[in-house]
Amino acid sequence: MLFVTSEALPFAASGGLAEVSGSLPRALRQRLIGCRVVLPLYESVPQEWRDQMRFVTSFTVPVAWRRQYCGLFEARVDGVIYYLLDNQYYFKRAGLYGHYDDAERFAFFSRAVLEMLQYIDFRPDILHANDWQAALAPVYYSLFYSDREEYRHIKTVFTIHNIQYQGKYGMEILGDVFGIPEGARSLVEQDGCINLMKGGIEAANRVTTVSPTYAQEIMDPWFSHGLDTILRAREWKLSGILNGIDTDSYNPATDPDIAAHYSLEDMAGKAEDKRALQERLCLPQRPEVPLIAMVTRLVAHKGLDLVKYVLDELLQEDIQFVVLGSGDWTYENTFREMQERYPGKFLYCHGFVPELARKIYAGADIFLMPSKSEPCGLSQMIACRYGTVPVVRETGGLKDSITDCGDGQGLGFTFKTYNANDMLYAIRRSLGAYANKTDWPVLVRRSMEADFSWGRSANEYIKLYKALMKE
Repeated sequence: MLFVTSEALPFAASGGLAEVSGSLPRALRQRLIGCRVVLPLYESVPQEWRDQMRFVTSFTVPVAWRRQYCGLFEARVDGVIYYLLDNQYYFKRAGLYGHYDDAERFAFFSRAVLEMLQYIDFRPDILHANDWQAALAPVYYSLFYSDREEYRHIKTVFTIHNIQYQGKYGMEILGDVFGIPEGARSLVEQDGCINLMKGGIEAANRVTTVSPTYAQEIMDPWFSHGLDTILRAREWKLSGILNGIDTDSYNPATDPDIAAHYSLEDMAGKAEDKRALQERLCLPQRPEVPLIAMVTRLVAHKGLDLVKYVLDELLQEDIQFVVLGSGDWTYENTFREMQERYPGKFLYCHGFVPELARKIYAGADIFLMPSKSEPCGLSQMIACRYGTVPVVRETGGLKDSITDCGDGQGLGFTFKTYNANDMLYAIRRSLGAYANKTDWPVLVRRSMEADFSWGRSANEYIKLYKALMKE
């Protein structure tokens, strides 16, 4: 299987896709599935990894009427082979995305992946493309490669990590940039424009997304950002597989970024992590006060409107509340204002600092994730791994990963409707549970025992691949 992605740890990352691309292939390989990964060689790839790369060859790639240079490099991480595709015109620039010519950059990348197969010692049975940046790989395969003898055996899978970002462009660049013939325009045309994600859905043999609930939600206009009719028509090829997390990296027993280590056998270190976090953030060092945390991008679909609506009321409780993140300036300003109004109770940390995020996961008691939509979500799983009990809205991967503890079996506290008072009620239930010093440690232990490893997810992907290869 060849995993086609625009980002992957440890080479380049902007979000959860990089974690998936760094962890799932390793889990597949551990289950004796031959899996390699291909991504662009961005300027931001660290020098330490560049020093370990091996130059394989160079070749040219058709990009509509042009032919462009592509350098092929190979690196090995934890036994997984990564191919990095070099073209300095497209990729030697700051940032992974957001450039004026992203359409051409990722058309080049998708076509280069298919051309590359002629120059490597690997013949994948499955081409697994991820998100709109790689959506043209199954499209190009269908149009230009599926009839070639050396390519004929390949099946294609396309994974939607977030349907909000679809790769939309004007129809005027269909031939000049994408090189797609006029007769095939229906493959990528949606509402009068080019929609690369729609093309991936149409062209791939199978379409997956990152949780079973999200697979159902995106067939609803509320969640689909315009692709619900396409997905309902292709429901037979759509499925959802819940992501996992890297349980070796996110491990409170070994994490080098936290103040004290702890495990199910000895939980004493978590109290020290809370004390150290309070000290780091200049909060009163009160072990008895419940510490609520959010580590999030400050954007509307993360449920921040709900938080804004009830934050004054919530902060009347004897709690501490920490938010780490950046994004929409309206939320940033709100949280800065609340920090001034509630010193010693509310703290806003601007930006994303990975080591501080881990300290928050380890030091907090309760983790809030009230998302309006959440394809999968990793933070709620990481929080459980560190014994920080999640409060989540039942949507997407949050619903699939966190069940309410009211039945004596769940991992956290949930609420259904996108309503601020329902969220507040769930938080207050968690505060009531925290006050019960007998039952709270049982809930913490249950959350830490949950299996969010990539092994479970990898087994589901293997079933999908094997079923596809039999067709």
